[in-house]
Amino acid sequence: MTKSIVIVAMYKFVRLDNHEAMQPIVLSFCQQREIYGTLLLAEEGLNGTLAGTRSAIDALLVFLKSDRRLADLEYKESYSDEVPFHRTKVKIKKEIVTMGQPNIKPSDRSGIRVEPEQWNEIISDPEVLLIDTRNEYEYQIGTFKDAVSPETTNFREFPEYVTKELNPATTKKVAMFCTGGIRCEKASAYMLEQGFEEVYQLNGGIIKYLEEIDQAESLWEGECFVFDSRVSVDHQLAEGNYEQCFACRRPITDEDIKSKDYEEGVSCPRCINETTEEQRTGFNERQRQVTLAKQRNQKHIGAKM
Repeated sequence: MTKSIVIVAMYKFVRLDNHEAMQPIVLSFCQQREIYGTLLLAEEGLNGTLAGTRSAIDALLVFLKSDRRLADLEYKESYSDEVPFHRTKVKIKKEIVTMGQPNIKPSDRSGIRVEPEQWNEIISDPEVLLIDTRNEYEYQIGTFKDAVSPETTNFREFPEYVTKELNPATTKKVAMFCTGGIRCEKASAYMLEQGFEEVYQLNGGIIKYLEEIDQAESLWEGECFVFDSRVSVDHQLAEGNYEQCFACRRPITDEDIKSKDYEEGVSCPRCINETTEEQRTGFNERQRQVTLAKQRNQKHIGAKM
């Protein structure tokens, strides 16, 4: 049976001088067609994941690509029986992926894009340093063989990692990757700005690699964290084996759920010492509302689909 909902993930670094004027127009377009999810607009481009019917998503893509600056907009699709988002948001941001480096312009200069079919050859070169530009919790559940983690909790920390740990005089070749391509594109632009000469990035990210590379030939190990209700996907892009802590949004295992530090919607072993009593009170109230909605056979915006 064909799944009825199309989930489209897209981004593009391109100068959008009128991004603020675009916001209400794009929002209205999505609301009229019951397209849900979040789209970020900034002077440096757009980034988002949206979901709707096949006809609604097709109309959205035609609408966006009618802007000549977005004519070559690339996107990736996946499919679901249900809409994995509850609201429609079109937000104005300073950056479409936040690194805290406003002078970095990937639309002007970024690393060499490597297609999935050439990626194995690039990262098998012993002279190449392979960097996972995602956060540590994403790295922990799956990554490429021999990849290095910057051990970041958010992307803003990446420049500090480069400053402390890497040297363009000794690290001649760098290859980077992320979930869909956006973080490594900005990271590669930053690396070039810092003097690294040979910088590669996985075009389309991990998701495109998993789509196109047979598992028998794959150098990917584990599962890939995704930012929707699936939490993670396996090599076939089917829903993975992780749940999610709705306090800290990190992926959690069955073992984590059995921990004394796990309380549904309130805490897990990874965040138990990170939140305040006031925050946990708020999480408790949210979970109470989720439980009540479930008992009434209603959906609650704080609940997983």
